Amino acid sequence: MFTGIITDIGTITVLVQEGDLRARIRTSYDTRSIDIGASIASDGVCLTVVDLGPDWYEVQISAETVEKTNIGRNNWAIGKRVNLERALRVGDELGGHIVSGHVDGVAEVVSVIEEGDSTRVTLRAPDALARFIAPKGSVALNGTSLTVNDVSGAEFGINFIPHTKIATTWGDVAVGDAVNLEIDTLARYVARLAEMPPA
Repeated sequence: MFTGIITDIGTITVLVQEGDLRARIRTSYDTRSIDIGASIASDGVCLTVVDLGPDWYEVQISAETVEKTNIGRNNWAIGKRVNLERALRVGDELGGHIVSGHVDGVAEVVSVIEEGDSTRVTLRAPDALARFIAPKGSVALNGTSLTVNDVSGAEFGINFIPHTKIATTWGDVAVGDAVNLEIDTLARYVARLAEMPPA
């Protein structure tokens, strides 16, 4: 489990297709504190560490994960920066919201507007997921826990303050970007309960 609070920005340095896709990600984490088999959310995708170096870790990415995330949209390339978060430990502060690292779908950035020091981004969610997104609710986008400002059909708006743009890759956002979307677990269960017939 994760919180959606990004704690490092990694850089993809190696991509190799060897049955599954293998990626090496450079990080400022102390890799001596990372175990083989540990989970690290990389742009919101929970991936398992399969190898380690002094300033990098490697992950193996299944074809299913490639297909269901923005990785499969030619989004990952050498030099790309990715949001990183290590798995939540018992006793850690829950500063964002509960995030599983299991991407529900891919949203598309349709508008980027500067508003003062902040940036207003409008995204379009897949139709099947749009009903789970509500104003003032939470979503995880590329692993970042964010509050939804407004919703219009399948489109929803997020406001990025300067800190978020510096501490994550959201300072690089552009129209047309494919973004990993994980809806709030609570929203999923509320919607499911609403669909159930009364007892």
